[in-house]
Amino acid sequence: MRTDAGPSVTDQWDTDRPETAHRVCVGDARELPLPDDSVELVVTSPPYPMIEQWDEQFAAVDPAVETALSDGDGRRAFDRMHAVLADAWQELRRVLVDGGVACVNVGDATRSVGGEFQLYQNHARVTHEMTRVGFRQLPGVLWRKPTNAPTKFMGSGTLPPNAYVTLEHEHLLVFRNGEPREFDSGAERRYQSSYFWSERNDWFSDLWDDLDAAPQITDDATPRDRRAAFPVELPYRLISMYSVYGDTVLDPFWGTGTTTLAAMAATRNSVGVERDAALPPRFDDRVDCVCSWSRERAERRLADHRAAIADREESGYEATHYDFEVVSKRERDIRLFAVDELDPAVGGYRATHAPVENGENLDDET
Repeated sequence: MRTDAGPSVTDQWDTDRPETAHRVCVGDARELPLPDDSVELVVTSPPYPMIEQWDEQFAAVDPAVETALSDGDGRRAFDRMHAVLADAWQELRRVLVDGGVACVNVGDATRSVGGEFQLYQNHARVTHEMTRVGFRQLPGVLWRKPTNAPTKFMGSGTLPPNAYVTLEHEHLLVFRNGEPREFDSGAERRYQSSYFWSERNDWFSDLWDDLDAAPQITDDATPRDRRAAFPVELPYRLISMYSVYGDTVLDPFWGTGTTTLAAMAATRNSVGVERDAALPPRFDDRVDCVCSWSRERAERRLADHRAAIADREESGYEATHYDFEVVSKRERDIRLFAVDELDPAVGGYRATHAPVENGENLDDET
């Protein structure tokens, strides 16, 4: 994959066979190589302050981080790490359109520094910094992660009173840049981007504990400590919830490209920015399965909707593009796409998408 910024994404939209552009460049999240008001959505998972695997990355940007840790001053190290991230949040405000949304996945940290153990609330500090630069916080989600049972008992194990609770969740923080986005009445692209009523009920819950059950794009070739912090289903949901077809999704902490994979599957454009120049070339091996995954995910959505609508006693509205009913008028024009062709392009890839027409033949084991 070439890592220059490449040309701007296309403004044209083919409702029967749309194309999307996906770019990645080596750069710094604190100085994004993007113009003002150029993206509609941010979905990202930054390095987590006070998690040891990220100490080196923070210290490379601010040597005072390493000094604070060496001095046994955990609070000062925590503050310096978040000061690094704060400059990135200011940049997000610049590149997001009015009404654009930023979704930040972050986990809190527990750590002993200088012999003192404590909780470092990363989600609270990110919230403070995001609102300080002008974002408006929206309700977010707790993502309950799978846990490894043997590591569940920490501290003194089964002896009171010095054990402590195991952190089994991360925060999906949601922020908006100003007032809600406005659309022309009857905007076709927006209505085709609709989600189903049952998806609305599940996705907009404040607790997600079902992500492990969703089909995943595997990444066995990437070292475990450098894998994306989230499964591809997580950014796929957020992209489907907070953007429309043809929007541009930014991940300023790109990592191994999970947000890009999700944007491809969700028929959105994407831009990734990554400090580590060694990571973008590895994405070429990850992207091979996005065509099959995107089709499987769309077919599963259709099949799940058929199952949900079959249990309803009330009649609904006839869907425009499918042979089933939907619950609300706003769902009638929903149309799902899958990546049909994926070609190298300047700065990354160009994807061509095809409508997914079926979904009724999937069973529960797919």
